[in-house]
Amino acid sequence: MTRKQKKVLIRILLASAMLVAVSLLPIDGWLRFALFMLPYLCVGYDILIKAVKGIIHLQPFDENFLMAAATVGAILLREYPEGVAVMLFYQIGELFQSVAVGKSRRSISALMDIRPDFANFEGDGGEVTEVDPNEVATGSVIVVRPGEKIPIDGVILSGESALNTVTLTGESTPRDVGVGDEVISGCINLSGLLRVRTTKPFGESTVSKILDLVENASAKKSRSEQFISKFARIYTPAVCLSALALAILPPAVRACLSLDPAWSEWVYRALTFLVISCPCALVISIPLTFFGGIGGASREGILIKGSNYIETLSRVSTVAFDKTGTLTEGSFDVTHVEPCGVSAETLLEYAALTETYSTHPIACGLQRAVKKPLEAARASDVTEIGGQGVCALVDGVRVAVGNERLMATYGIQPAARAHGGTAVYVALDGAYAGVITLADRIKESSAQAIEELSRVGVRRCVMLTGDARAVGEAVAAKLGLDGALCELLPQDKLAAVEGMLSEQKKGEHLAFVGDGINDAPVLSRADVGIAMGALGADAAIEAADVVLMDDDPRKMAKAIRICRKCMRIVRQNIVLALGVKALCLILGALGIANMWLAIFADVGVMVLAVLNAIRALK
Repeated sequence: MTRKQKKVLIRILLASAMLVAVSLLPIDGWLRFALFMLPYLCVGYDILIKAVKGIIHLQPFDENFLMAAATVGAILLREYPEGVAVMLFYQIGELFQSVAVGKSRRSISALMDIRPDFANFEGDGGEVTEVDPNEVATGSVIVVRPGEKIPIDGVILSGESALNTVTLTGESTPRDVGVGDEVISGCINLSGLLRVRTTKPFGESTVSKILDLVENASAKKSRSEQFISKFARIYTPAVCLSALALAILPPAVRACLSLDPAWSEWVYRALTFLVISCPCALVISIPLTFFGGIGGASREGILIKGSNYIETLSRVSTVAFDKTGTLTEGSFDVTHVEPCGVSAETLLEYAALTETYSTHPIACGLQRAVKKPLEAARASDVTEIGGQGVCALVDGVRVAVGNERLMATYGIQPAARAHGGTAVYVALDGAYAGVITLADRIKESSAQAIEELSRVGVRRCVMLTGDARAVGEAVAAKLGLDGALCELLPQDKLAAVEGMLSEQKKGEHLAFVGDGINDAPVLSRADVGIAMGALGADAAIEAADVVLMDDDPRKMAKAIRICRKCMRIVRQNIVLALGVKALCLILGALGIANMWLAIFADVGVMVLAVLNAIRALK
């Protein structure tokens, strides 16, 4: 419990003890009133203050006003025990809700226990000082000792180590790093001492972005939450006017009929009506359910940016996948080199040097295949042509490396390939020089991911890729996909998604799963964009609505199951709260329900709804 929650608990216990003691005393009159005011003000003074502030600011219709009006009215009718009990149980419900929200936040904090507490700042003289990470400027040098978290994104200046990245990516194998490697905040340094030059301020580092994403996810409200907010704004004034009418009209009619107006009885019914009508169960439990759903997903390594995406994910019927790095490993290895007029070593070296400045998986595969150090300075005038390839001047030779479309711009018709896989064609000074074939392994979990999506009710799974048709269709066939669109440029992917969106039935949604960098436009256009891996890239976090903290496509089905469970709980709470309240309101208006039943209809239903909402965490 927080300090504030402990104070509320002490007030509740103290007020409970005083209420029991005063109820047992054989007293009457003003003394009885004064003694009952002690537990009432002890437990409810803050509610009364909030109610008065709401009236002053011309926003009176909230749960504080309802509780204040009902309890003050009960006390004016000399129903002291019931007035104090209503306030007491209301505060118990509020404390219970506060603890439940705290539990949700702690579950997320436990998962995301990656926020560093300090940074070891290295001064100009080499002295190391422990400072707050927020105080470290970009370009500063920090020291990360073995066992410490990397506090800020940066580049290693000296030292070698292995990093534990499991909290960020779910990858259990430590990542080896050395001088020149980029490191992201939140990873744990396992072995050597590292000196790191920071490349971002703490507030823009990976760890801060992820924590901010989770903590502020509730800002994007779902339609259910928006409905509850609008409902409460209309509902509360309506029940207040209804209670006023219940207190005045029946006695007035009875007086006109020369009957006893029974003012106290009807005012008591109206006050009971007010207590029953308090919308706490809905206003508290629905946001708490979504918050619990976000927390439960986070514990599974699924970061959902807002409750609106929970609602969208629960209705996904079509999933479109990128291929490289999503359904496949994204780590290309050279399998065959077919030169034409040059040696295989020369062809491979020219291609690798042209791709020196690229971090694309194919470029990395080409560079790995060269068994000697590459001098990046040998390549100049590097130009990347979107969706086609890269051109550069290498040792005075104009080199073009890319697909058939790039070769077509040089008027080259590549020779037929003898091997299957991803083809990288090479031209030297405008003449065809050969083809390099690379293979990208399908992830072991991809086939199971497609099966699980089908099991949860996803009707269609397709693949959108810029790769060659033969490669794309082969992958789709192995995985049992419903289709594959190949040789797509970024704008073609966007057009394909637009077409699939137009085919969706009402109430159904489309999710696109990609790497979050090249596919940023499609991630933004889909009903829900999901980024696979690449947590270190700003584009992955910014463009996607959901981020999977590892690259396991099976998390898609799990995300859908979590969201559907969350929406079931939301609907259950809405039916429970509205159903019980409607019944009790009728009983209260008829004089059958007393203040104690009203307490159950308000606090009891709220507690039941909150308990149900907490299930979303599991």
